[in-house]
Amino acid sequence: MTQLAPSRVRLRTSEWMLLGFFAYIALLIPLFPDRPNLGFAPLQRLVFVALLLAGLALAETGRYALSIGMIRDWAPMALILIAFREMELFVPVHYNARYQAAWIRWDQVVLGHWGLAQAVESLGPVIPCYLELCYLLVYGVGTFCVLMLWLENGRRGVDRFYVILLTGTLVAYALFPYFPSEPPRLAFPNVCPPHAYNIFRKLNLYLLAKASIHSGVFPSAHVSSAFAAAWAMFLVLPKRKMIAWLLLFYACSVALATVYGRYHYTADAVAGFAVSLLAGALCLVLRRQPALVAATSEVSG
Repeated sequence: MTQLAPSRVRLRTSEWMLLGFFAYIALLIPLFPDRPNLGFAPLQRLVFVALLLAGLALAETGRYALSIGMIRDWAPMALILIAFREMELFVPVHYNARYQAAWIRWDQVVLGHWGLAQAVESLGPVIPCYLELCYLLVYGVGTFCVLMLWLENGRRGVDRFYVILLTGTLVAYALFPYFPSEPPRLAFPNVCPPHAYNIFRKLNLYLLAKASIHSGVFPSAHVSSAFAAAWAMFLVLPKRKMIAWLLLFYACSVALATVYGRYHYTADAVAGFAVSLLAGALCLVLRRQPALVAATSEVSG
């Protein structure tokens, strides 16, 4: 876990991606005059993120380079949360009912006509409880993956992991403003509701009520980020593919949980998976040309 202090200030690739995302959100201000909460808050966040990332990069050139480098390993997690909360600024005055009316018909087919809801409930509370737990744990997937890289790979690959995770996560966030919508559990509470209620669902509903955003649900960032994390682990831990395969199975469970639990429409989950394929494609590129990321990363050589 030793590393040499970099000779000059430079941002990691994942940090450039975060900075680019916050800059993109700031550029959206004049495009959405109908969002009453927007204002100039994205500009303030952009300045904060730029100063934070530059400050950390500068600090890593000093005597505490190793400690600052470790902090930089975790900073993207906090910035992902800030990026997620920033989407609340795009809450519309009115949601687009046309999107939701089309999406709910898909759900009626998948959950009702195709019998998906009945299949999930076929073993009583077992599968619904498992799915709700998967949905609850999705918030910790990134943390789990970085910890695995610290333990298994001596911190190598952290930046490359974030490049893939951020692709799957931030692209989903970037699309939220264009598809203002409510989750089906709120917009259509009587359409295909889950019949199983357990402690994990209670926790999920509590967290969503207290900490979620209300600007839109398309595409599902839960799904896109879970699959992106799996694709990333195939790339950064090639000798421990079992971890990636387990994450891939988990991501499929999350996708099912979002639809069955009425947290998202089927269309959201499908779109979230499609977004994750961008991250998967990037994995293939980086596998062939790892220097594209390594050149700007102090840790993931």
